[in-house]
Amino acid sequence: MRTVVLDAGHGGKDRGCAGVQAREADVALKIILELGRQIEENMPGVKVVYTRKTDVFVELADRAGIANKAAADLFISVHCNASAPSAYGTEVWTMGPHKTDANLAVAKRENAVILQEENYKEQYNGFDPTSPQNHILFSLYQSAHVVNSIRFAQKVDRQFRTTVGRSSRGVKQAGFLVLWKSTMPSVLIEAGFLTNRAEERYLNDKSGQSYMAAGIYRAFRDYKNELEAMNGE
Repeated sequence: MRTVVLDAGHGGKDRGCAGVQAREADVALKIILELGRQIEENMPGVKVVYTRKTDVFVELADRAGIANKAAADLFISVHCNASAPSAYGTEVWTMGPHKTDANLAVAKRENAVILQEENYKEQYNGFDPTSPQNHILFSLYQSAHVVNSIRFAQKVDRQFRTTVGRSSRGVKQAGFLVLWKSTMPSVLIEAGFLTNRAEERYLNDKSGQSYMAAGIYRAFRDYKNELEAMNGE
């Protein structure tokens, strides 16, 4: 486990979803920067690469491209969720076939970002983010890294439920473009719902962001130790 790529969802002209005050692009960046700080501070042997460290727009394909170019061992993308005001809880996603319409809806919302990119039809092999059929075909794309992606996702979910004390909606699978072309284990973390006032307050607060980052960091540490033990390192 030498290189990890940290991806703050959205940014620049793409603000993501929003609560009353908080914007997904800003919250995701703050959690990612704090996670990176914790890894750099505690694991000097691990190289941390960011897809963005400021409020800029990065195309989805470029995010995976950064990870592939860095020959990363793990890709972590952080986002925030949106739904009815009563919806709450964390979700940790890996690439795979969606089992429910709700899973499809989350993937469609995150994938719709490509409509703000130029030449997206060429870039994503004619993928149409508004088409359910496209998502079904695309989500059947299974990478060789699905086992380790789920292994890491489960560790993140466990940390959120136990040490961080968050409500969890579990580990799920769907077809996310940001994970599609990454050639390493990868997860997309929905840190909570900005459309829920209590969760928005938590996620828009520095200590809440720090707790979230610490939970992901502990999952990363456990995952790294487990993999290295299995590989006899």
